[in-house]
Amino acid sequence: MKKIFLMAATASLVLSSCVSKKEFADLEARHKETKDLLNSATVKLNACLEEKASATAKVEAMEGQVADLRKANNDLKETNQGLIENTKDMTVLTTKGAENLEKSLESMKEKDLKITRLQDALNKKDSVTLAIVSSLKKAVGIDDPDIEINVEKGVVFISIADKLLFKSGSYNVTTRAKEVLAKVAKVVKSKPDFECMVEGHTDNVPYKKGDILLDNWDLSVKRSTSIIRVLQELGVDPGKLIAAGRSYYVPLVENDTAENRAKNRRTRIVVLPKIDQFYDMIEKEMKNLSAEGK
Repeated sequence: MKKIFLMAATASLVLSSCVSKKEFADLEARHKETKDLLNSATVKLNACLEEKASATAKVEAMEGQVADLRKANNDLKETNQGLIENTKDMTVLTTKGAENLEKSLESMKEKDLKITRLQDALNKKDSVTLAIVSSLKKAVGIDDPDIEINVEKGVVFISIADKLLFKSGSYNVTTRAKEVLAKVAKVVKSKPDFECMVEGHTDNVPYKKGDILLDNWDLSVKRSTSIIRVLQELGVDPGKLIAAGRSYYVPLVENDTAENRAKNRRTRIVVLPKIDQFYDMIEKEMKNLSAEGK
């Protein structure tokens, strides 16, 4: 720029000495016009340079944004792929979970069915037990205070006072006892799946008759076998009969009075289901369930 001005000044000096005033004025006017154009061009150039710098900055910023978008897009793709893999894993887990749940439900159904069938078997046994109680009460009569019929834990008990069965200190069955036992035998014979255990009980007075019996143990067992022989004579299958003696070790009340000792002297007939048959019935049901599950 300085060189241009110097050249212009020099030219002006040279021309001033060679040209007329009018020509000089025209040249000076042109010089001013050229100078104005130059100034205007310089201003425009500076504006363009500023616009270029601004545009470059914007381009760089946009390139940075594009790079960030590309990185975000790649991250999104990786995340999406991870979600797809997780979804596959979840699908596998869900399928296995559904299969396990289905198996658990099937197992629960089988268990419920087993419980139901076992309960039916127990109910059947209880129904038979109650039928026996009803038959015995009708046959024997429940108004006699010396005869008690009840059920404990699914087992029928017939308790008969010794004064109906034996004379004092004896194991010979009385005629009246045979009448009562005949009614019992009739009911027992009608239930082939049940057995009879005859329990003899005494008081705590020592047995001292000096015959073949040594003590109250012998007396309690002997009374039991005497009852069993009568039941056998009345047609009860001897294979269903069990003899048992308890001596005086299972009293109903304290042996402190004559009345209490009379209560403790008793024979108890226990009517119970054949345990082996009952378990055979349960085992049969279990086998049926296993066969149905295959």
